[in-house]
Amino acid sequence: MKNRRVLLSIMMVLFFGHILNAQEKVKKKGPNIVVIFTDDHAFQAISAYGHPISKIAKTPNIDRLAEEGLLFKRAYVENSICTPSRATLFTGLYSHQHGQQLLGSRMDYSRTWFVELLQQAGYQTSVFGKWHLSVEPKGFDYYHILADQGEYYNPRFRNPSTNGKYVSEKGYATKLITDHALEWIGEHSTADEPFCILVNHKAPHRNWMPDLNHIGLFTNDTFPEPETLFDEYESRGPQMQMQELTVANHLGFAFDLKVEELKDEPTLQYIKDSWPMAMDPMDEKQRKAWDEAYKAQNKVFLENRPTGKELTSWKYQRYIKDYCRTVRSVDEEVGRLVDYLEETGELDNTIIVYTSDQGFFLGEHGLYDKRFMYEEAFRTPLIIFYPDKIKKGMISNELVQNIDYAPTFLDVAGVKIPEEMAGKSLVPLFKNGKSKNWREQLYYHFYDYPAVGNVRRHYGISTDRYKLIHWYGKGFGNDPDIDSWELFDLKKDPTEIQNVYNEPKYANIQQELKENLIKMRKDIGATEGSN
Repeated sequence: MKNRRVLLSIMMVLFFGHILNAQEKVKKKGPNIVVIFTDDHAFQAISAYGHPISKIAKTPNIDRLAEEGLLFKRAYVENSICTPSRATLFTGLYSHQHGQQLLGSRMDYSRTWFVELLQQAGYQTSVFGKWHLSVEPKGFDYYHILADQGEYYNPRFRNPSTNGKYVSEKGYATKLITDHALEWIGEHSTADEPFCILVNHKAPHRNWMPDLNHIGLFTNDTFPEPETLFDEYESRGPQMQMQELTVANHLGFAFDLKVEELKDEPTLQYIKDSWPMAMDPMDEKQRKAWDEAYKAQNKVFLENRPTGKELTSWKYQRYIKDYCRTVRSVDEEVGRLVDYLEETGELDNTIIVYTSDQGFFLGEHGLYDKRFMYEEAFRTPLIIFYPDKIKKGMISNELVQNIDYAPTFLDVAGVKIPEEMAGKSLVPLFKNGKSKNWREQLYYHFYDYPAVGNVRRHYGISTDRYKLIHWYGKGFGNDPDIDSWELFDLKKDPTEIQNVYNEPKYANIQQELKENLIKMRKDIGATEGSN
């Protein structure tokens, strides 16, 4: 009897010891980190932000993250162009610090990436979808990445097993990226170690090719035109007369607007050349369904082609509908990802970050694309879902920037943030969206000229009310040298129509901002463009 009691006692100790060890493992396991990083997703096209566009094109799955998490209304980038922004995501540095200032330049590979530090701390790490960096992935246990910009249909991917070769996969890019991400999560969600996964969607990047089942969406809807669609840039410097990103004059009928019947109409040569490259990956069945859908939509337009402002309005409607059609697929796949995390029991121990590599013009100032420091390109969506630390339905109006993402990921994982990182953790904002002594100004710098869009180099400083921009540099081709300034009062002029740089009543503000800009550039080591 005594021996049985001893044996029972030993068994109880072992049993409860096992439970305690399991609990300790769960306690020690850091949160999973899921970063959904889209390409060119404007905050205006997410209904959680309340923009008129999203009243027609709703995004219920992305909205769910905002409703149950923290929505940032003043999130920005430091350089509104794809590749530099991706380098900033990994390093927490400004473009001039990590070296990837241009689409075609090469980043400083010696810089520390946040995924390397997470990996060293025991995280399982992976990336799926768009890569578009000048260097190889590092700090990842696995990757499955697109070739260059990636194709919408039957895209090419490579992973460690393909020996550097890209292999075409049948299907639509947004869905395929999610398929691979879910497969990897399924293989790793039961492990003791937490995981960090980047889901990098190609969409809604130009040329906005929707999935076949979404081509008919919004056909009978009329989207509200932005009030600055016909902006004539009257108070601006010469930079706005040189740029080549207007809805009226620079969208290609075939490549951008899907009117293949007009593929030979005059346009910029790179746009004309891009149309067959976009369509070639389609198989015969996909191409047939595509042609039937768009020819039916094009029929009325071709029978009675508008001119002047009416033509611009038509182009805007076609552009915004295709853009929102590609966003619909992104939203659906976000829903599939979140549902899967919930089904596997991982959602409550996961931080989900939804953002984009920059903002995007949806007709504002008559523009499409990004690159400018104007609000729609400078500002980007940012939503953080983290049920363990963030209450439902929170909003932050603090000035945050993409230099802050890497420090934030490290902070939530309990990993020390390197001193070299220029950004700061957003964790202090998780409690109520505010933090004492938070930053009061942001620095921006765009370098990629001469390049597509012909946007001149510029840098500037932005506060909660004012924005000061300096346009500078030697011109190429027929472009003149440039040295001009813009100042906007965002409270009185939120659409940035009136440049008040030379108005006497703003002289003190102008001087203060210039002094702050000089100091900020000195503090971060930015020298290009100095007078």
